[in-house]
Amino acid sequence: MTHLEIREKFLEFFEERGHKIVASSSLLPTDPSVLFTTAGMQQFKPYYTGEADALKDFGSLNTVSIQKCIRTSDIDKVGDESHLTFFEMLGNFSFGYKPGEPVSPKGGYFKEEAIKLGHEFITKEMGLKIDYVSIFAGEDGIPADEESEKYWKEVDPKIKIVKAGRKDNFWGPTGDEGPCGPTSEIYVNSVEVWNLVFNQYYQKKDKTLESLKIPGIDTGMGLERLATVSQGKKNIFETDLFVPVMSLMQFDFPERIKRIIADHTRAIAFLISDGVIPSNKDQGYVLRKLMRRVMAYQFLFGSEDEINFELIFKKYCDIFGSVYLELKMNLRKILDEFEAETAKFNQTLGKGMKVLDQMDKVDSAKAFQLFSSYGLPYEIIKEVSGEKASVLTREVFDLELKKHQELSRTASAGMFKGGLADASVETTRLHTAAHLMLEALRRTLGEHVQQKGSNITSERLRFDFSHGEKMTPEQIAEVEKIVNEQIEKKLSVHFEEMTIDEAKKIGATGVFEHKYGDKVKVYFVGNDDDYFSKEICGGPHVENTGDLASVRDPEHQSKGPFRIIKEESVSAGVRRIKAILEH
Repeated sequence: MTHLEIREKFLEFFEERGHKIVASSSLLPTDPSVLFTTAGMQQFKPYYTGEADALKDFGSLNTVSIQKCIRTSDIDKVGDESHLTFFEMLGNFSFGYKPGEPVSPKGGYFKEEAIKLGHEFITKEMGLKIDYVSIFAGEDGIPADEESEKYWKEVDPKIKIVKAGRKDNFWGPTGDEGPCGPTSEIYVNSVEVWNLVFNQYYQKKDKTLESLKIPGIDTGMGLERLATVSQGKKNIFETDLFVPVMSLMQFDFPERIKRIIADHTRAIAFLISDGVIPSNKDQGYVLRKLMRRVMAYQFLFGSEDEINFELIFKKYCDIFGSVYLELKMNLRKILDEFEAETAKFNQTLGKGMKVLDQMDKVDSAKAFQLFSSYGLPYEIIKEVSGEKASVLTREVFDLELKKHQELSRTASAGMFKGGLADASVETTRLHTAAHLMLEALRRTLGEHVQQKGSNITSERLRFDFSHGEKMTPEQIAEVEKIVNEQIEKKLSVHFEEMTIDEAKKIGATGVFEHKYGDKVKVYFVGNDDDYFSKEICGGPHVENTGDLASVRDPEHQSKGPFRIIKEESVSAGVRRIKAILEH
């Protein structure tokens, strides 16, 4: 069967059995607790909780749909034989089951009917053999699902049943809270094709469970996996959902990379057709990440082989256009957004690769710098770096990313101190440069120099300091030289917490008229006892002055990245410097 025939058969099967066909909802959900629609049940969430009336809205308590979904939790597995970011979920749903009452054509049903329907569709309609099914064994005080075991044995006394715990056979809610319950999974050719979820609990925000007054059914069967087993293919990329696109990639790329490109371009097309545009926030951030990942693979593996992305997007419109009209309607927008993002990415990609090439090792902080400043995805950094990135894992990279996101949220809430506009990598680098500059000013102009204020953005640093005279060109050049020498030395940067008296005792500088707490952070720049500077500050800072280095034209290499672009008077006895770190 083609994917179009599978779709038609699935919808007709359930429509004939009292289910109302409901169109796929957008990939942009109405539920604010999730970024994307990740399951077929999301648009039906209010019907499980009683907030909406399915009988009134659909004329039935039972519905069936084929839902567009996006999940990025398994993005590192994309490229194997079964994982995807965009996929379609075939699902049948029932709301309003009342225990003890007979099932009517418009009435709700629960485990017995769901298992009968699932078994009938797979074995009779699709003509497939079920290898085995799994059920919930019970865990964490939640009882085992003995009802499902009973019903499976009734439909097939010889069926193989596997029991598993909460991780494998209990479906949690989409978002922070919602309906959930034990599951029963159907396996064909050793592939999990269908997950029957029995919503009998409601998980609250504190993760505790309470029984739903009206249990319901929520099933999900991946179209791609069903197509794989029904078409007798080895993997999803050999089905008619992907073959037309895979056949366009007749070049010498690794097979895994071809699959990633096929998956990501499909996701990109559907996201843009549903109104997402690339950005640095929320859904737009995920879209940009997917875009830049395929662009980077083209850069890495392309050499003489060029990917014709326009042909790929047009082919996806051909494959899915009869089902999702929004794809064809938005083809021009898809092409334009991808072209514009490509132009932006190409401006920074080469620089990022040069910076990566110059690094001795790549840890999470360095990887985040490459990602934030140049847009290099984690996967590309890991792929290119080899042994240099042996300590870098997706987990530590995501922790680094989360740390900076938290800093950014703190900044946007007005809680970030020290004159920083935000907590981005570039702002952090310039903030650290300001520390080096203050010490360089003291060494050049005298110990009377003190900080009088600062304002630091991702583009430049502005720094006010006490000094009674205009700086000479020679003094400016000397400050630049001292700062760039510390960058070239790749000095470590770390902090220690101590009392204000202890900080003064070791000679740490600071704006001592400020009111400090019981403990302060003193940032040390340098190695062991040979410190270049010791200063009281709340952060954030880079971990090594070498992180301030940038890629520049060879003729400017000797001058270093730090440059003072302006020195001027602010008021009597106070001067102002504006400086940058060159790329």
